[in-house]
Order: sequence, then C-alpha cells, then structure tokens
Amino acid sequence: MREIACAEISQTVARLCQEANYYLGEDVVTALRLGLAAEESPLGREVLKQLLDNAEIAGSEQVPLCQDTGLTVLFLDLGQDIHIVDGDLGEALAEGVRRGYGEGYLRKSLVWPPIFGRKNTQDNTPPVVHTEVVPGDRLTITVLPKGAGSENMSRLFMLTPSDGVAGVKRAVLKAVDEAGPNPCPPIIVGVGIGGTAEHVGYLAKRALLREIGRPSADPRLAELEAELLAEIRDLGIGPAGFGGRMTALAVHVEMAPCHIASLPVGVNIQCHSARHKTAVL
Repeated sequence: MREIACAEISQTVARLCQEANYYLGEDVVTALRLGLAAEESPLGREVLKQLLDNAEIAGSEQVPLCQDTGLTVLFLDLGQDIHIVDGDLGEALAEGVRRGYGEGYLRKSLVWPPIFGRKNTQDNTPPVVHTEVVPGDRLTITVLPKGAGSENMSRLFMLTPSDGVAGVKRAVLKAVDEAGPNPCPPIIVGVGIGGTAEHVGYLAKRALLREIGRPSADPRLAELEAELLAEIRDLGIGPAGFGGRMTALAVHVEMAPCHIASLPVGVNIQCHSARHKTAVL
C-alpha cells in the first residue's frame, strides 16, 4: 500500500490552481492559430489575434488569462492501492485551493449561501470534487477553473430513446445557439450522453478535459463530433459573437449506459480560456 501525504496533495493543488489560470494549453493555442488561419471574418480574425496575444502575456507575466478565475473543479483518479495519510483528503484539497488562490492573487469567486445573503467565502473554497477509484497506486489530480460565463450556459435535456442521434444533435445546437456570445467564443463544447440527470452533466464536463484535436476513440462518436462542430460553425456566431465561422474549436462527446426509457443529454460549454492542468502523484 503506497502512502501519499495530505501536505503533498495540498501543495500540488495550489500549484495547479495557479498554472491553470496562467498558462493556456498548447492544444488550445494551436487550435486558436488554426482558427485564425481559417476565419473569414476580419473582425473575427482580430479577436483571435487578441486572444493569442492575451495567452502569451498571461504566460510570460504569470497573470490570469481571464479576470474570472473560476470556481475550482477537481477531478481525482484515485488509485485503489493508495493510502492517504497525515490528514483529511477533503481538507487537503480545500487547503490547496485556498493557498493557490491566495498566494497567486487569483480572484475569489465563491459565495455562500447561494441565496439568503451570498457572502464571498474569501478563499474560493470549497471546490467541487469528482472522484473515480481506479486500479493502481497513483493519484491523478486535474484542476479545472470554471468561469460563470460558460458554466451558466450548461444545459440538460432529458430526451426519449426515439429522439435518437438527430435529437441529440438538435439539443446540442439549441444549447450553443441560445448561448450565443455569452460563453466567450470560440468555445469547446462538452457533450454527455446517457447515464442519469446528474451523471450526464459530469460526463459533459469531463469531456472538456480531452486534448483538442484528439477525436473520440469510438468512430461513431468521432463522426458525431465532426458533424456537430461543422454545424455549430455554420451558426455564424463567430469569435466573441461578432460573426464568423470559428464559433467553436472542438466538440467532445462522452457516453455512458442509460435506462431503456431515457436518453439524457448534457451540454457543458467552455470558453476560449480553456484552462486545466494535471499532475500525477
């Protein structure tokens, strides 16, 4: 049984919180450059140039990519042969967020309670934590700072099996079209299909972590992702909502089994500031 100390977990989470907010992934930068080359709208091209400049400045000066440094979402792949020692795992994660946002001078954006006062928690805790127990003796931690502009555009559709693939496509396009410029396009669209009402939202959010340019390993889903991306770009929303084709950089779809009488579809949109960082302990 391999041991991992809570202090190491806190230190790692603190570092990832800062790195996620400062450094845009190379896959996103590459997608923005490809989008710039393909965008036909002059205003759209100017927006994409500014986004690339913003990413370069944020990384070189270690300042946030966006003033909304997000609610901290943590994904843990917890090896079943790990023993967490010297503390409480939940508190270790919260301490990492607390330290990362405090020492990194990142905006604290959480309020409690969500109604009846809405007072800022002052340290961006508690984080939202998703844990999966996996084989092995490693702990994989991914930090996803999720801004409200994109998160507010999340959608849940409880379809019926007869809606099929066409119904799924209509739901995703409806979500993106109604979102318009609000999630700060170009966006990444995470889609979950199956499971239950709560699980499909998790699938859609986890889909955002996949590297841009890497389609689903399931050829049927890869085809669906390509079709959805093309149709989303045909909506004409464009960068920052000023018109053009580069409304989205990617569509990522994940699936899970579901009840014979249901077809849940979740849509979780990520803005162009597609921030997430991962470490393995």
